[in-house]
Amino acid sequence: MSAFGSSTLGRTFPVEILTPSEVRALMSQCSRRGSCGFRDRALIATLFRAGLRVAELTALAPKDIDLATGEVRVLRGKGGKQRVVGVDTETVALIELWMAQRVKLRVSKTAPLFCTLRGGRLSRVQITQKLKELAAKAGIEKRVHPHALRHSRAVDLVRNGVALPTIQAAYGHSSLRTTQVYVSHIAPAEVVEAMRGGSW
Repeated sequence: MSAFGSSTLGRTFPVEILTPSEVRALMSQCSRRGSCGFRDRALIATLFRAGLRVAELTALAPKDIDLATGEVRVLRGKGGKQRVVGVDTETVALIELWMAQRVKLRVSKTAPLFCTLRGGRLSRVQITQKLKELAAKAGIEKRVHPHALRHSRAVDLVRNGVALPTIQAAYGHSSLRTTQVYVSHIAPAEVVEAMRGGSW
């Protein structure tokens, strides 16, 4: 037990869904001067908009992104599965800015797409810690971590009318039930809205 109370090691917490505006708030706290800011904004946008697992994100190579079409090829998905997802033009633009920084930094073309400023591989811990720091700066009290962005994007897609089978394919889920679990967070908002409506 730590001096601050019982340890949270081994405990699981419910995923707290971030709104698109909260994701933008995270990105707004990235450095505006250093190269890491270009990388972090592109990393967060790609992680969220493509709905990637953090391991899928860190495994991406520059060649896995088609900047002309916005296609992202996930070659090392869960269970060894491959899939193709898409990102919007704004995310593509952020990736292009980071790619330009890579050239200035003389990062090897064989380095992972999202890497350290010396071309090293980023770890899950590094990315999680960065998100926590940005959330604190942005005044976001929700638990912010890579998987929360993945869940949040699934909910965002549902709210924008995207069918569950499409989300299932985009997320690489073998079962539609898994996808339903991902978007179950949307239910409370719908329940509250339904109960507020009507009259006595």
